[in-house]
Amino acid sequence: MEHQVAGHLIVRCLIEQGVDTVFGVPGESFLAVLDGFHAERDRIRFIVNRQEGGAAFMAEAHGKLSGRPGICFVTRGPGATNASIGVHNAFQDSTPMVLFVGDVGSDFRDREAFQEVDYGSFFGPSTKGFAKRVERIDDANRIPEYVARAFSTAMNGRPGPVVLVLPEDMLRSLTDAQPLPRVEAVQPWSDPGALRTLRELLLKAQRPFVIAGGGGWTPQAAQALQRFAENWRLPVGNAFRYQDTFDNHHPLYAGDVGIAINPKLAQRVKESDLIIAIGPRLGEMTTGGYTLLEAPKAKQTLVHIHASAEELNRVYQADLAINAGMSAAARSLEVLTAPPEVPWEAWTAAANADYLDNLKPQPLPGLPADAPRGAVDMAEVVALLQKHLPHDAAITNGAGNFASWVHRFFRYHGLAKGHKTQLAPTSGAMGYGVPAGIAANIVSGRVAFTIAGDGDFLMNGQELATAAQHGGKSIIVLLNNGMFGTIRMHQEREYPNNVSGTSLRNPDFCALAQAYGYAAERVTATAQFEAALLRALAADTGTLIEIPLDPEVITTRGTLASITRAAQQAHS
Repeated sequence: MEHQVAGHLIVRCLIEQGVDTVFGVPGESFLAVLDGFHAERDRIRFIVNRQEGGAAFMAEAHGKLSGRPGICFVTRGPGATNASIGVHNAFQDSTPMVLFVGDVGSDFRDREAFQEVDYGSFFGPSTKGFAKRVERIDDANRIPEYVARAFSTAMNGRPGPVVLVLPEDMLRSLTDAQPLPRVEAVQPWSDPGALRTLRELLLKAQRPFVIAGGGGWTPQAAQALQRFAENWRLPVGNAFRYQDTFDNHHPLYAGDVGIAINPKLAQRVKESDLIIAIGPRLGEMTTGGYTLLEAPKAKQTLVHIHASAEELNRVYQADLAINAGMSAAARSLEVLTAPPEVPWEAWTAAANADYLDNLKPQPLPGLPADAPRGAVDMAEVVALLQKHLPHDAAITNGAGNFASWVHRFFRYHGLAKGHKTQLAPTSGAMGYGVPAGIAANIVSGRVAFTIAGDGDFLMNGQELATAAQHGGKSIIVLLNNGMFGTIRMHQEREYPNNVSGTSLRNPDFCALAQAYGYAAERVTATAQFEAALLRALAADTGTLIEIPLDPEVITTRGTLASITRAAQQAHS
């Protein structure tokens, strides 16, 4: 077998794993890999990002969409530290991802050479760290082993990120090693005895409730989950920012269990006598700060189904813990024999009725008399998105109160219909939505819609240049209220009228987007939005639609002034 450069072998190993798109920012530390991408340019493409944080977010979004690891390449030191936000997001979101880091040569290691970092310490694998595994490849002959293990680790159990460190001199060395075959995820199956116990718990229940979410779902698993819910007539809520796990249009859907939860749904979760959590790790956001389900022992009977044995009984001591992958769990549940009648039919119907009622916006008192909900009615904007976006559109957002408009009012089409339709960071990372939308369009060709705030957009707006270069086309609605709105809201609650560090002086967003190659327009009245959206859907390029938003329109349920008044009364 003819010798090859190790950097080329890395690329061939990725192709063997089914990878056709990678994201990154070039660095001199992995020139041999870049040369490998050139050699294999007909089989794999390197998407050139403008900042490593944007690249890592794009790779994470690709992992969410495909269920296989999204791939990101960055250089040592600054490149790796910039990319760490995407690794952390992949960890908290349970998304398979592999970050390749070009490193200093082994002959310079441990001298604090130029841009040197101890990646084992920095990314430190543990449930408190960034990555599931961090490894350095010192021997080019073992590249296939390390790459295959990285893919296996990223997909198995609770999916997550893996970091592979590539010393520069190793990448230039020669090897006759060959790629290993494609790795597939291993599915832990439900214990038959545990399934019998689960059925017994269901037969004793009066007010059961399902919370679905987490990583590892496929369309087939989501379809099996839907059949399980239908067989037992169970109400289903989706975990925080996994709102496409169960179809929001289904009559059994009860709403999302996360930030700004419908108060009636929060009460329903508390009143349930049996919670069946399928997939989510039951983190702080899904549990309302560990109050909807009290940690470490919930008042409700808790069945926790998760792909990682290490995740079970880590925070919550479940009454029944089942170690199963989502595909295996859902397929086991769908064949669980249900009785002809269940005593919670009215409970389930009421849960869906509460969800539908929550879709109706309430007045926001205190806004100008000529604009009951501000100059632009965001609830109506979301209704128009629902009307015109295709069912398979990818809906993306970063972090901020602006996301609450789609979280509350948009009815996500479920994964059971064949496509993942929500890309959003459970880590609460700002700047995720713009690169995620671009990546979704590049890798899938589907319509990608992003809602962003002004502060959120400026975190990774530079990736519009990446979109323009690589044919990415996303539609971005940018809500501009001139401040870091979420922090300002909390500021008013804790220190009313003491504004510090939350005001923004913004650029001309439309001119900025146009400079990158996007179409752009500003919408200042609700009546203007539909035509702007239709123009964006028909455009050959991506489009940014800026909506100046009154700072008072801070949440879907109240104004900034009402928060300030409540805080003043509480502090008086």
